[in-house]
Amino acid sequence: MIELSTNAPGWGAHAPRGAVARLIGLTRSMPAGWLGKRLGFAFRKLAILLLDGRPVDAESLGARFRLAPYNNVCEKRILFAPQDFDAAERGYLAGLIGERFTFLDIGANIGGYALALAARAGSDARILAFEPQPDVFDRLIFNIGINPFGTVKAMALAVADRDGELTLFLDPANQGEASVKIVNQDRAGRVRVPARALLGIVEDEGLDHIDAMKLDVEGAEDIILQRFLTDAPASLWPRAIVLEKGESRWSIDLLGFLASRGYRRVMETRNNHVLERAP
Repeated sequence: MIELSTNAPGWGAHAPRGAVARLIGLTRSMPAGWLGKRLGFAFRKLAILLLDGRPVDAESLGARFRLAPYNNVCEKRILFAPQDFDAAERGYLAGLIGERFTFLDIGANIGGYALALAARAGSDARILAFEPQPDVFDRLIFNIGINPFGTVKAMALAVADRDGELTLFLDPANQGEASVKIVNQDRAGRVRVPARALLGIVEDEGLDHIDAMKLDVEGAEDIILQRFLTDAPASLWPRAIVLEKGESRWSIDLLGFLASRGYRRVMETRNNHVLERAP
């Protein structure tokens, strides 16, 4: 596989061509519904076979990306079917953009949410993208660097309920499934990563408000939010939260806890709960 680091050729060197470009175009134009999805999967599988492990430079979600659409579901969706990459959630968050828009992307992966919102926000926005996996973080940094926005800051750490170091369990079949909670003990790799409680990060960054945050941390959403919303002043509580569904992994009734803090669910999609705090 071609190296995806910042030392690799500049963006555009791996632009899709020929049959691969045509197949990407087809997957992006598939109609909604069962048949469109089945055809899209077939075209995607053929394109991946033709790519033979090479990265792809492509525009998607209003931003530039270098993507490795192999063992990361997020990268596959951004490349082949951006129309299906949490479109309702991203549309909702885009509707919150205003002056000094502040967004926290916790579990940023290679930057899908962070860069999609940066593409629409003003130059006074503050977007923090947290990704603890070293290899994925390198790709996140590369993707931030090839875009002109200048509003996204990446942090190589796990957001948790305390400062220190944590074991991150890795799923070799999908890098987006890494978690501080064991997902599949039989096949999970592991790596030690730095961790920080969210409130300390927010204070260090000098944030005086948070418009929205997205949490996709494979079942660790409860430990992050319970600690933050217990310790942080209400002025720092986010107006909106996009929360990956993780009821079977949470150790508390997280939705009930959020309701006790004034959050109500305004949307439920296949993958996420979207909650908003009453003014």
